Amino acid sequence: MPNPRITLQAARTLHLAAQQLQYPLKTLATPDCLLSAIRRMALLQIDTISVVARSPYLVLFIRLGEYPAEWLESTLFEQKIFEYWAHEACFIPIEDYRLLRHRMLDPDKMGWKFNQAWFDEHQTDIQALLKHISTNGPVRSADFKAEKRATSGWWDWKPHKKHLETLFTRGDLMVVERRNFHRVYDLRENVLPQWDDATHTLSKEEAEFEMLCRSAQALGIFKIEWLADYYRLKRVNAKKLTARLLEAGLITEVEVIGIETPMYVHQSCFSLLNETASGKIISTVTTLLSPFDPVVWDRKRALELFNFDYRIECYTPESKRKYGYFTLPILNRGEIIGRTDAKMHRKESILEIKSLHLEKGGAVGSRRAKDVADAISRFARWQGASQVKLGNIPAELAQLWGEGWSLIE
Repeated sequence: MPNPRITLQAARTLHLAAQQLQYPLKTLATPDCLLSAIRRMALLQIDTISVVARSPYLVLFIRLGEYPAEWLESTLFEQKIFEYWAHEACFIPIEDYRLLRHRMLDPDKMGWKFNQAWFDEHQTDIQALLKHISTNGPVRSADFKAEKRATSGWWDWKPHKKHLETLFTRGDLMVVERRNFHRVYDLRENVLPQWDDATHTLSKEEAEFEMLCRSAQALGIFKIEWLADYYRLKRVNAKKLTARLLEAGLITEVEVIGIETPMYVHQSCFSLLNETASGKIISTVTTLLSPFDPVVWDRKRALELFNFDYRIECYTPESKRKYGYFTLPILNRGEIIGRTDAKMHRKESILEIKSLHLEKGGAVGSRRAKDVADAISRFARWQGASQVKLGNIPAELAQLWGEGWSLIE
């Protein structure tokens, strides 16, 4: 039997459906919806930039609609998710702790995140810190911002912060809550008292195969070489992995018109394959994406699947930026049609669209203009804005939108 053959647009729809971006949520979100969204993505990347809503909150808003930001903190505090290094720093379902534990037990392979020489050199201070936590309970690095002393020790806040992060990477400490988005650390045995490394830890090989399976499910449709980036895995043998996934019936090969190399669909999306191929299912979502959304965090994948050449320029000198400091991709009904550099002025309750750039060849009809304006309004209201202020935007949009609009009804 020949492999299914689908259009590129159908492939995009399939991927967006797997990423919960097929259509807007039709009911009010609940805390269970938030946990379900994280589980379906497998990972929720953490980033601290706050010119608009911080990335993890934005990624969830895109999928859930308006929800109280405190739900994420509550889910962490209730130990339904945990923090660790996956794609980057991520919130991860607690049941997947076993997938990452082998990294904690072999931290030398974690690159810049762990320095054995530092750990060895500061053993006395590190042991004092662990004893302090054991006696006094969870801490933040900010709790130790004492005045600098003549003798170096864990109470000097810069070394202390490094001690905490070192112990976090080793898995000796876990993040038990976020206070004003600052990590609060406690001993692992206090968070997971039933965990036993001897019986619960997966081997590196077992864990990485499961991570690749999680990646395939989260992406829905993919090239095999896209899978490793999801959890930042290295030296994945694509040929052996393909054979193993096919043999297990976890994936099926598809031909995507316009893409030369084979693509695959995860079994969780088999039922969607025919519906997307026939056009019965389309993505109706219009939204501003976080730069750290799984849909675009792999820049090569975004280029191949959506023909969207994207980079975040916050680490680029201002004079060399092309689009802006913190540009948000604009998803419109299955296509990424542009990007906007936005800033939330919280004291003034104004969302500023500093610039908006459309992709070349992208026409702006009345429906698309309304879609994007509505998405910007939803985004602004969720952050508490009462007004949208517009800056450098395309002329055709300026004619329709003017200099901005009020969100007060």
